Amino acid sequence: MSVLPIVMWPDARLREVCTPVAALDAALENLIGDMFETMYDAPGRGLAAPQVGVMQRLFVMDATWKEGEMSPLVCINPSILPLGDVPSTNEEACLSIKGVAADVTRPNEIELRYTDLNGAMVTARLEGFAAICAQHEMDHLEGRVIFDHLETDARVALEREYESLLT
Repeated sequence: MSVLPIVMWPDARLREVCTPVAALDAALENLIGDMFETMYDAPGRGLAAPQVGVMQRLFVMDATWKEGEMSPLVCINPSILPLGDVPSTNEEACLSIKGVAADVTRPNEIELRYTDLNGAMVTARLEGFAAICAQHEMDHLEGRVIFDHLETDARVALEREYESLLT
């Protein structure tokens, strides 16, 4: 396994909608191992394939490892269904947009459907931070980033703040 370079905003790949993963093979398993190593090294709680330049519908996450309990999750060709009527607003950061964070409002509870590494279809109910993390990573598969959740003025201000960090 190895740490992969993370694609940084405003790289155009972060705006692309990803294609479905076609085959569960050794190359995919190696990619997933590298993605986990990259995520933990960054250190982050989630990483989507386009963030390492792979334009496929895949993300990895571990919502609890920073609190000491590891719960790695591999989501291949995922889909999300919001549950309940209670959204929450949380500060979100992104490994591809280092140095800034945005308040993003999302459903606090979701149903996450995905294929696991064994090819089995899995349905999981997530809430709280795990639900927020999965939705953030799913956004990457749809070509969206945290900036896209902001009103125009807030977006412009945060993009300027980010750009000032690059110079």
